[in-house]
Amino acid sequence: MNFTPDKAIYLQIADRICDQILAGEYAEEARIPSVREYAVMLEVNVNTAVKAFDQLARDEIIYIKRGLGYFVSPDAVSRIKQQRRTQFIDEQLPALFRSMQMLGIDIEEIDDAWAKANAKE
Repeated sequence: MNFTPDKAIYLQIADRICDQILAGEYAEEARIPSVREYAVMLEVNVNTAVKAFDQLARDEIIYIKRGLGYFVSPDAVSRIKQQRRTQFIDEQLPALFRSMQMLGIDIEEIDDAWAKANAKE
């Protein structure tokens, strides 16, 4: 995994695990690799992986079964989607709206582009 300097590594690891859950690599109630396995897989310090897993547990994306490891929470997909929607609306849309305003792009043009993009799928 290539890490970017604009975000803490443990958060990038948490995002990767969320991506894997959304992609169906880890189903709800499925066991995920241990902290150590994940640290080795990504070639990071175990403490960094622990921080990522702790963050996901606080967000109720994963949970621990004592002696068995970490598992994906039953409603992890909906939690991840809600978090990402909120983040998108709060962080990405304002910049997009500023660009639209500066370039004179109205919502109808965006709606047309959205329809075209969805028609290709």
